[in-house]
Amino acid sequence: MNGTGAPFDAFSADGHAVQWTTWDGAHTEVMSLAWDNEAWTATGQVGQENVQYVLRVSPTWRVRQFLLFRDLDEPDLWLAIDAHHRWGEVNGAFRPEFGAAADIGLTCTPFPATIPIRRLCLGVGEAAEIDVINVDVNTLGAVTVPTRYERTGASTWRATSLPTDVSREFEVDGYGLVVDEHGRFRRQPN
Repeated sequence: MNGTGAPFDAFSADGHAVQWTTWDGAHTEVMSLAWDNEAWTATGQVGQENVQYVLRVSPTWRVRQFLLFRDLDEPDLWLAIDAHHRWGEVNGAFRPEFGAAADIGLTCTPFPATIPIRRLCLGVGEAAEIDVINVDVNTLGAVTVPTRYERTGASTWRATSLPTDVSREFEVDGYGLVVDEHGRFRRQPN
């Protein structure tokens, strides 16, 4: 599924941080990305939902582990993929319904879109269909949703949920991080 698009800028091993606000400016998310133990770790604190997420991602931009914290010191939801590409939970229960999904989706943050954008490396006009595990932060429900990612311009993308045909359009920076997702999120200057 690797396209012919130009690769994105490399993140510094010293880390990277961004801040988004909801479109109305009422709520803020702070996300930091750090390189450690041969993987990227993204940690986000989302104000509107009052949740924290942690995503561990391989150097090839494949999700290895996802943790969601709401009101406990321990994760309320923990998902990981093993060496055989099987999804499971912290208690060891396999989640076969996730199949070959490689990505996590959270409606409360724009960051997870960066993961397939960087991995797919699509050229302008190219598209790819992938399975995304969408997580509801309120119910902790998780379902696999076929999603089409399309690079519509040099720095613009569209993600479409195929079952519902609902699309999100966003602009990204040179790192593949969302700058603006119209009607939902705006990047704040560092």
